[in-house]
Amino acid sequence: MPQTEALLPRFRAAHTQVLGVSVDSVYSHASWAASLGGVSFPLLADFHPKAELAKSLGLYLDAAGISDRATVIIDSNGVVQYVEAVGPPGQRDIEALLAECEKVDGKGTPTVDLAEPPGIAAGVLYVRSNCGPSRFATWARDNLHLDQIALSNVSKDPAAAAELERASGGSQAPCLVVAGEATTEHDAIIAKLVAAAAVLPG
Repeated sequence: MPQTEALLPRFRAAHTQVLGVSVDSVYSHASWAASLGGVSFPLLADFHPKAELAKSLGLYLDAAGISDRATVIIDSNGVVQYVEAVGPPGQRDIEALLAECEKVDGKGTPTVDLAEPPGIAAGVLYVRSNCGPSRFATWARDNLHLDQIALSNVSKDPAAAAELERASGGSQAPCLVVAGEATTEHDAIIAKLVAAAAVLPG
């Protein structure tokens, strides 16, 4: 995954939206991505009904209860152009997969330009210890590589709690403060962070 992350600009240049898919939950995805140092491309949870997508592509390993480790390249007309399965313990050659995407891109199928992420101004994400919503917001910040958003734990730092009070007029955490604007619901915080780091059709 880190190699895929490093090559995202080249995938975008090939009009390719990279997606990761597994039968795990969104919470497992967030934790797993954080353990890798962040994964900023979308991870899709083929969780319920379990493995519906994997089954439709013939990539579900029923006996193991998991999907195969595979790559599927689908063009903008929804036509599968390439499939490679390497098995659960296998490793993908990301440079070779990028070359396959560039080959599909060169076929002249209508494409959508993928712009660079718009980014976000510097700010602060206030969080609490042992707080699920704080953990989810932190995972979003870390996985999207938004290092310009400082992390401040109000449970551990009384000064941070006072800053949060001044910035937001309250004590609710998580709270994202960017350009003087406070966002206090964790799902709204995550949506704002994703919008800043998302690759949007141009």
